[in-house]
Formats: sequence, C-alpha cells, structure tokens
Amino acid sequence: MTLLDGGMSRELMRKNAPFRQPEWSALSLYEAPHLVQAVHEDFIRAGAQVITTNSYAVVPFHIGDERFAKDGKRLADLAGQLAKNAAINTGTAAKVAGSLPPLFGSYRADLIRSDEFAMIAGPLIEGLSPYVDIWLLETQSSVIEPTSIKPLLPVDGRPVWVSFTLIDDETVDEPSLRSGESVKLAVEQMAELGVQAILFNCSQPEVMSDAIATTKDTLDRLGARDIQIGVYANAFAPQAKDAAANDEIDEVREDLGPDAYLQWAKKWAAQGADIVGGCCGIGVEHIQKMAEHLK
Repeated sequence: MTLLDGGMSRELMRKNAPFRQPEWSALSLYEAPHLVQAVHEDFIRAGAQVITTNSYAVVPFHIGDERFAKDGKRLADLAGQLAKNAAINTGTAAKVAGSLPPLFGSYRADLIRSDEFAMIAGPLIEGLSPYVDIWLLETQSSVIEPTSIKPLLPVDGRPVWVSFTLIDDETVDEPSLRSGESVKLAVEQMAELGVQAILFNCSQPEVMSDAIATTKDTLDRLGARDIQIGVYANAFAPQAKDAAANDEIDEVREDLGPDAYLQWAKKWAAQGADIVGGCCGIGVEHIQKMAEHLK
C-alpha cells in the first residue's frame, strides 16, 4: 500500500496562509511559500509516502492569462522545489508527484480547448520536471485531458499516474467521469496509453467503490494487472452535475473525520486499491490515521 498526502488548500488555510479566489492555493506560492513547504512536511511526518506539488492552481483559470504567461513556469518550478525540499528536510524517502491539474477548470470538461493543451501544460512540465519522481495528471474529468498531456511529458521512465474525477451520483447506471464517459472506457484508454496507475479523486467516497471494481475488472480482462489502482476522495457533499470546484470554498462533511475516512480507505484497500490518500478536506490527521492502520 502506498499512502498519498491529503488536500493542500485547507491545510494552508489552517496555517492562516493568504487565501482567496481566483488564485486559490497558488496565492501562497506568491506570498507565503514557506507555508507550502510546511504543509508538505506535516503530511510527510504524518506518514505520507508521496506528496503532491502545489501546482494545481498554477493555470490561467486561476491566475489569469497574463500572470500565467509571466509566472507560470517560475511558480511550477517553485512548487516542485518546495516539495523536494520538504522530502529532504524531513530526512525521508517521500516521493514527489508533480501535479498536472485540469488545465481549463476543475469538473469543466465543457471548457476544454484542445488546441491549448501544449501552451498551458508546457510551462508546468518544464518547471516541475527537475523535482518530481512521478507525474500525476489529477482531477481529470474527461479522457481527452490525459491523452493530450501524456505525449508532452519527458520520455525518461518516470511513472505516469492518471486520476479521474467521477460523477457524484450513486444512482448512475455505471461509474462515469464528469464528462459522462464511462470508467470502463477511460480505463481501456489509459491502458492503451501506457500509464502506471489509474486513480480516482475529488469525488465523494461513496462513488469510489464501483469505480475500483470496474477498473479492476477491466484491467483483468485486458491482462494489464501491472497497472496500479488508487483512490483519494474529497470530503465535500455530493457535487451537482453543473458544479464547478473553483467557484467558492465548499463546506466539508462532518461525517468524514479521520476514523470514518479510515473505514472507507480500508474498504478500498480490500477491493484492491494499491494507492490511497485524500483530496479536498482530507487533512493531516486523516493521513496519520491511515498510516497507523494501513501501511
């Protein structure tokens, strides 16, 4: 079992870091980078074996086109450096996952502009590359995102993990991405793309189990059992189909404290998940609880 970290943004808020929309967690890269490194170190000390760079909001959607053109590569470089420094400073073997986020807004497959992937992903990849051990394409709401980004990555043997966000509806006929594409299709496409892990994140815990089951069945059918499966859910209430994760600061559920989240993590591990962690609202104390019982 590999243990990921949890959500960066709310840990920054707990440390009274500067925080507002639209910059979101990118604001701390401008104004309080030491707090970003401190959060990374907190997660490592709690037991996280993989920490994710604070590059999620380093996109034009959050910091604007002009600032991205001016600062995008520099901020990505800083995000990578802070994560690597945290791993070194704690004296651990924690690996750094380079976050390549949804480039056009979380949950918003409808905003994707296929001719702009290289323009936005390029500076992020260039800035992060010196520091990361794993490439993590996360909160992908459609198949076109990872299939467009992976060819832009350096061909140097570093693992590529792709994490999809799911429709927050337990009543759907089959587990599906927020674009409406089925998990089965996404897994088939990722196996063909040659990724090392398929994960699901930034959706409520209740929809993860069906996605794991479908992923495992599909990988077994394809004979791709070497591809790992992972989960890091958020602590939000179910998100509506037209929700946008960046509109406001969402309230977190009161029923997903560390003990409750651990029970979900145990269930995912029993189903065959190789990688477990947390997304928005899942904090240091959640990771510590999982480290005590899963690693």
